[in-house]
Amino acid sequence: MKKTYKIDVDCANCANKMELAAEKVDGVVSAAVNFMLLKMKIEFEEGADEKKVMKEVRKVCRKVDSDAEVYI
Repeated sequence: MKKTYKIDVDCANCANKMELAAEKVDGVVSAAVNFMLLKMKIEFEEGADEKKVMKEVRKVCRKVDSDAEVYI
């Protein structure tokens, strides 16, 4: 399953780091961040708990940039 989330991030470099961090989260098949549109697309593994996975994605993204936000 793929879903798109609105994000808030200040620079393209941070957006790229957020994408790389999100891809490492268990339950994520792929992640793509579009800095210009301020959107993140996540493809989840089959049977993954979307809410649990997105809490972890949000957590790792905030480690990259403490001001970054992923709206769940």
